[in-house]
Amino acid sequence: MPFYVAPEQQMKDRAEFARKGIARGRSVVVLQYRDGIAFVAENPSRTLHKVSEIYDRIGFAAVGRYNEFENLRIAGIQYADLRGYSYDRRDVTGRGLANQYAQQLGTTFSSGVDKPFEVELIVAELGYQASGDQIFRIGFDGTISDEPGYTVIGGAAETLRTALARNFVADAELADAVEIASAGFSDGTGLEVAVLDRTRTRPRTFRRLGNAELDRLKGRG
Repeated sequence: MPFYVAPEQQMKDRAEFARKGIARGRSVVVLQYRDGIAFVAENPSRTLHKVSEIYDRIGFAAVGRYNEFENLRIAGIQYADLRGYSYDRRDVTGRGLANQYAQQLGTTFSSGVDKPFEVELIVAELGYQASGDQIFRIGFDGTISDEPGYTVIGGAAETLRTALARNFVADAELADAVEIASAGFSDGTGLEVAVLDRTRTRPRTFRRLGNAELDRLKGRG
């Protein structure tokens, strides 16, 4: 016998389901620094990345179910490659990609049939000047917000956001930005750090920081 569930209750249940899945994930912080945008994640794995390159000046970060955000990452790369090939590389924007993700997550969340995504995403685009940097946060239900300066996703997002509000400095050196971003992470957890680097002369601005560079930034190398 089918049961009637009020639409409000159905949405509430689906949101609670997605939030529980996301809350189990370790956090990711994305913030501006003097020469670009830094992605700092708690991640004990050296191969299952939470932070990735999407296009020349666009980076991606995610928390939640790995298989779900990995599929979204691949879809984002395909979207960017197709748009860049069909039009121009300059027509591939962070805002356009964030809208694509918002539509996909929102449609799935409100369908009432498919399981909602248990993920939160960040799309960041590096401007040619710091004033042109853009950081977008996309929720599991397709909500999208423009986050000036910094943003946080994952289980400890509220705590980390409060700490960042006190300590964030937009023109900090990379070492200081990494220290500020990771200050609230659990001790001993591995760090995954990548940047969109404005000082690079080549079109692709994304680069991943290895252990040696991280140790040097921390003053231990």
